Amino acid sequence: MSLLVDPRSPDRRPRKAAYALPTLFTAGNIFLGFVSIMRCFRGAMLTAAGATGAPDQFVVAAQAIAAAVFLDGLDGRIARMTNTTSDFGRELDSLADVISFGIAPAFLAWAWGVNFAAAGMAQGFRDHLQNAGTFVAFLFLTCGAARLARFNIQHNPIPKNPGRPDRKYFVGLAIPAAAAVVASIVYACSGEPLTWWPLSIAWMVLLTLLGFLMVSTWRYYSFKGISFSKGYSPLILILLAALIYCMVHYPRFLFLGMAASYMSSGIFIRVGGIVRRRLRHGEHKA
Repeated sequence: MSLLVDPRSPDRRPRKAAYALPTLFTAGNIFLGFVSIMRCFRGAMLTAAGATGAPDQFVVAAQAIAAAVFLDGLDGRIARMTNTTSDFGRELDSLADVISFGIAPAFLAWAWGVNFAAAGMAQGFRDHLQNAGTFVAFLFLTCGAARLARFNIQHNPIPKNPGRPDRKYFVGLAIPAAAAVVASIVYACSGEPLTWWPLSIAWMVLLTLLGFLMVSTWRYYSFKGISFSKGYSPLILILLAALIYCMVHYPRFLFLGMAASYMSSGIFIRVGGIVRRRLRHGEHKA
């Protein structure tokens, strides 16, 4: 008898071992978040000591977050495929997300983008900059936790965006996507910490924007409607092959482009909806 059962057969109960599959992916998510935090801490210590190898530590921290994003997309899908969804699994997944996509990227954002900025400036200015960076990193973490809490209590949230409500859309930027933006930028910069204070201020502005997008009610595509069992046209297969090629040869630019594009998509949808509403309002007045 197979370990898994057909989820279309409600009269057959899955073996208890089947529940371990999505839980293992969630545990892997937690482990990667822990690895990211530890590598980030090690990179900060090496940078403070003036030793070499700090950028490599930040790169590994960013890669761990990226891998956690991948695992996070699999655990829920596997649970649904094996008909092993449970309240315990959902709660554990939320706690894992707080660690891997809240604490880990917030710590990485502060250690990489704020902690070593304005090294040649006055101590007072540097203290103010680091205090502001600490607050912004905490704001990012808090907004991410609030985003998860709202998602857990809303069974069928409706985005306040123009267009027809659909379960294919998230309400606000998902916390894994926000964490992916942070990790992709660190990865694209080869882990070299920011030392010029204007860049650190721009970095804090971006973190604040990510926090706002997470708690907003703007529409973001969820990709839940994608099924690998369906047939696809040759064009889709070609695009998939190109994606794999870029993933192998240009992973830094691909990861950054995908994360930034997804983050921007909700902004474009929102702005486009406002423009359409105003145009329709102007036509009615005319």
